[in-house]
Amino acid sequence: MNVPKKAKPFPRFESDADAERFGAEADLSEYDFSGFRPMNFEFERKTEQVNLRMSAGLLKRIKERAKERGIPYQRYIREVLERSL
Repeated sequence: MNVPKKAKPFPRFESDADAERFGAEADLSEYDFSGFRPMNFEFERKTEQVNLRMSAGLLKRIKERAKERGIPYQRYIREVLERSL
């Protein structure tokens, strides 16, 4: 009978070089990726500005949601808009 092994926690790296070395050498099937979430990278320069009025309650909820995600609230607003398009 095959008993599944418990997945190893994913390590933290001090540098990009350490992460690259790990990715090249490790058997990634042994690691637990359940805590990972999709990541979006913003490459395009932000050249335009928008002013928007909203209620204090809505802005408070936006800031709370952004804090949960660990990102600035304006980036969160931009991500929500991008996903809607």
